[in-house]
Amino acid sequence: MTRIGIIGAGNIGETVARLALAAGYEVVLSNSRGPGSLASLIANLGPRAAAGTPADAATADVVVLAIPLGAIPSLPADLLAGRIVVDAGNHYPDRDGAIVALSAPGATTSGLVSDHFLGARVVKGLNSIVWAHLRDLARAPGSPERSALPLATDDAAAGAEVVRFLDDLGYDAFVYGTLADSWRTERDRPAYCLPYAADPEVMRSRQAGEAVPPGAPASTERVRAAVAAAVRDDAVTPADRS
Repeated sequence: MTRIGIIGAGNIGETVARLALAAGYEVVLSNSRGPGSLASLIANLGPRAAAGTPADAATADVVVLAIPLGAIPSLPADLLAGRIVVDAGNHYPDRDGAIVALSAPGATTSGLVSDHFLGARVVKGLNSIVWAHLRDLARAPGSPERSALPLATDDAAAGAEVVRFLDDLGYDAFVYGTLADSWRTERDRPAYCLPYAADPEVMRSRQAGEAVPPGAPASTERVRAAVAAAVRDDAVTPADRS
């Protein structure tokens, strides 16, 4: 695995690109505005980064999907067939609007993504950490300050590939369940952003547009406990967007 495609060049997309380039990968970045809009960013990232269309990014070994959930239907259903796709998205009603399908019992955001992209090998991940913490908490293998990232997938082989990819980016990773379980790391659950904050209460009360508070390493044990603590009918409180 040497080439990473990224659909979405916002904070998460750019952060993943920088970490992947530092780890020796080639990166193809894309967005909805076209390759020309990425010229300045690509020049800053260096020669192993390239701008392309979503179709170009979809030819990579692993594709990171980092676009608003509401934009998913705008992409062709066969775009990611056969590809390992890291679904880094979350549902933010103020941005995406109400999505009727998510009100169905057992519905998950990754389930919607998997249903749309026919044949894609979807792995839910990179959705539960704010971009600044993803940037700042990467550590070399064996570091006592290494953080962990949770994953969910119906495809064990795809999950194993993403674990290896995240290891290269500077994180331990573990698969905690299937896509049906992926609600456990969705917005406002205990594993969403809070484990990586130096002060979880400050993170919990942060409003959109405010500076991201300092991060702190989150061990596998801590993140596993946060994933396990999630309940489907819990009362949600404002958290941070990744």
